[in-house]
Amino acid sequence: MSLIELLQSKSLILLDGAMGTQLAALGLEMGGQNCVSHPDEVLSVHRRYAEAGCDVLTTNTLTMNRISIESHGLAVDVKDVNLAGAKLAKTAAGPDRYVLGDISSTGQLLEPYGDYTEEQFYKNFREQAEYLLAGGADGFIIETILDLREALCALKACRDVSNLPVLVTLSFQTTDNGGRTVMGNAAAESAKALADAGAAAVGANCGQLDPRETARILDKMKQAVDLPLIAQPNAGKPRLVNGQTVFDMTPEEFAEGVSACIEAGASIIGGCCGTTPEHIRRVAERIGKPD
Repeated sequence: MSLIELLQSKSLILLDGAMGTQLAALGLEMGGQNCVSHPDEVLSVHRRYAEAGCDVLTTNTLTMNRISIESHGLAVDVKDVNLAGAKLAKTAAGPDRYVLGDISSTGQLLEPYGDYTEEQFYKNFREQAEYLLAGGADGFIIETILDLREALCALKACRDVSNLPVLVTLSFQTTDNGGRTVMGNAAAESAKALADAGAAAVGANCGQLDPRETARILDKMKQAVDLPLIAQPNAGKPRLVNGQTVFDMTPEEFAEGVSACIEAGASIIGGCCGTTPEHIRRVAERIGKPD
């Protein structure tokens, strides 16, 4: 079965959880550069998520696009890191799981708020998508995006390089006023725009919401589109403790919150910041996924 066939089957699909905080727990800097500098550690995290029961792994390439790499002064090659990220996830996935090439924000703003044009963003994302495709990705996930226009640039880039499915999630700041991103994009209108542009599934991840609030965003999207809906909430709302951002929702509480997302219409579920293989395992148990 191909990934697109799995998506169309309307069965519950379990994604993985956070990668960055897992690498930090191993004493590493968070980021996709670890695919090149510490591949064994990245592979070990992927394998723990696979063992927790997920159906799909995401590559550790979240911000490994040229604009982000260069603006942060990272000593890593765009081609090398994305090829490595895809191959590591494919190794952990084996024959029974799928891999999504992970694409996220440039960290910059489009005109008139910033200095970049949509064409520059498109070329930036197309380059990354081509390398993830060459590395063996079964599809793409565009996530942790605050600006609908940036998400649409990335979606077009992915669709132009292949006919593989592209999943898209935005990050929401509030459930008020129709659910809004930091850039003011509303949940229902964003879902409709992404569906019209060819997304295979849409939803919400990360942001400033807990799982039950994420469910409220999905409820708004469900009224606007007839697509599979994605929920990848954080392990609770971020809190600042001794200068560190922490997410302290237990695996049991997280699984309960994800259940609310499923009730709201989500068929593709996983975790974002602060989630661990144990969080994903508890979700797998709750929805009846075998080990």
